[in-house]
Amino acid sequence: MNRKTFFHALAALAAVTCMGGSALAQAFPNKTIKIITPFPAGQGPDVLLRMVADKMTASLGQAVVIENKPGASGFIAFETAKRGPADGYTLVHMDSFHVGTHPHLFNRLPYSATKDFDPITPLVRNHFFVVVSANSKYKTMGDLIADAKARSGLVTYGSWGVATPAHLGGLLLESAAGIKMNHVPYKEVAQLYQSVANGELDWAIGSAASAGALLQAGKVRFLAAAAPKRIAGYEGIPTSSESGGPASWTVGGWNGLLAPKGTPKEIVQKLNESIVRAMQSPDIKDKLGPFTYESYTMSTADMAKQMEVEVASWGPTLQKAGIKLD
Repeated sequence: MNRKTFFHALAALAAVTCMGGSALAQAFPNKTIKIITPFPAGQGPDVLLRMVADKMTASLGQAVVIENKPGASGFIAFETAKRGPADGYTLVHMDSFHVGTHPHLFNRLPYSATKDFDPITPLVRNHFFVVVSANSKYKTMGDLIADAKARSGLVTYGSWGVATPAHLGGLLLESAAGIKMNHVPYKEVAQLYQSVANGELDWAIGSAASAGALLQAGKVRFLAAAAPKRIAGYEGIPTSSESGGPASWTVGGWNGLLAPKGTPKEIVQKLNESIVRAMQSPDIKDKLGPFTYESYTMSTADMAKQMEVEVASWGPTLQKAGIKLD
């Protein structure tokens, strides 16, 4: 083969390869897409995911169904998705704590969110509130922190389990404010906030979804938003910084979708575009408000960087706390 013939053949091969990727993306999807979620049916992340799935069904022309596999700290959902074919028809729903904290909490983590999966896009992000009893003596975050300094180790805060966002938020506050408090884990979310309402706990991290009913009933107050800015729909609640708390202290998270590692890039991009369109639709945005969610989509490359940031940022806090879950 002479040089001219060789380069013609090389160009033809490149053209075929490009057409193959394009044809693959154009043919996708031709059957039902399954999204596996570690969240129980009916919880805020599940409700949101179902709204997104309906939009994806309309834009992609194939059914997008949700399969709930809660429990075991998300292991069941992630292991199921990891075993699925890398063809775009099996996806997994995750939140930032699955990505950022689990590598530090479990010595025998059966999956790696950054190595075993390809990012598609985040969906939403949200921040939490500091929840106190309606009769609490705390009127500001400054009051809470002053009390924690005066009664080191005696101020109590609750969570729905060790290493959950509510617990980690308390650890971050201890570090940022230079205080020591007493963490009390609960098995039931409802009991956690009832204990706050009753004054059995001094405070807890909570959301509009988890503590909103008691707020509406006048049994708890939102002392501050653990957020860099006031939360839409709750503009009357100051941020921690505005209320005398550490300026650096925020407690929030985000959730999104991943595909098994090796899923064709053209398919991942097509999924990304469908989801971004869904999250930008006015009716989806209107439905995010009650959950205090905000749309949070990005490119696959930017999501990969964000996942690495999550892993790196949680390491020092969890190592200092000495928390291990296995």
